[in-house]
Amino acid sequence: NIGGCYHYVGDYDKALEYLNKALEIREKVLGTEHPSTATSYNNIGVCYDDLGDYEKALKYYNKALEIREEVLGTEHPDTALSYNNIGACYYNLGDYDKALEYYNKALKIREKVLGTEHPFTALSYNNIGGCYHYVGDYDKALEYYNKALEIREKVLGTEHPSTALSYNNIGGCYISLGDYENALKYFNKALKIQEKVLGTEHPSTAASNNNIGQCYDSLGDYDKALEYYNKALK
Repeated sequence: NIGGCYHYVGDYDKALEYLNKALEIREKVLGTEHPSTATSYNNIGVCYDDLGDYEKALKYYNKALEIREEVLGTEHPDTALSYNNIGACYYNLGDYDKALEYYNKALKIREKVLGTEHPFTALSYNNIGGCYHYVGDYDKALEYYNKALEIREKVLGTEHPSTALSYNNIGGCYISLGDYENALKYFNKALKIQEKVLGTEHPSTAASNNNIGQCYDSLGDYDKALEYYNKALK
């Protein structure tokens, strides 16, 4: 728990110090095949993931997955979480085929166990959409991004940061397609939520301002582009 606190304030060295202390006890007392030991491996993996050390992250995520598959089974939400985390590592490494393989494994469990309207299921749709986006299959990307959005609007509401993330992702697809009017529509929806819920000084709000600036830039409206770029910069 102390490790988790240090993690969330960005002190990864301290986080790893405490997470490894927890792991040492769990391995010794509970054994190397206990779900709590798997949680420790997963948490250490998340730290390395956030540090950008994806090879180390994969090592720990796979240790967690091995335990979870064996002890909890291949249809447990924690196993799905492991698949998702491994998929995210491959995504960050630019191996989108591998990422899709693991994201789809996570999705299959989540649809079956959690249902088709659960926020974690939405996250899987979103992640799969991201893979298709980055390989240039924008139709597939929009299909999955919209599935995620549909759940988030229904379950989390139209003013939730995750809903804003969906709007941003859909806007990003439209900007890749050169459809700047639709991109602006979705980026502005995201910005409206972020300014209200996260505030005008949040990094996600800055990202939306930057995205809107990019649209105006591409449309040749440089005054508007500068207005939003400067909002993001500030």
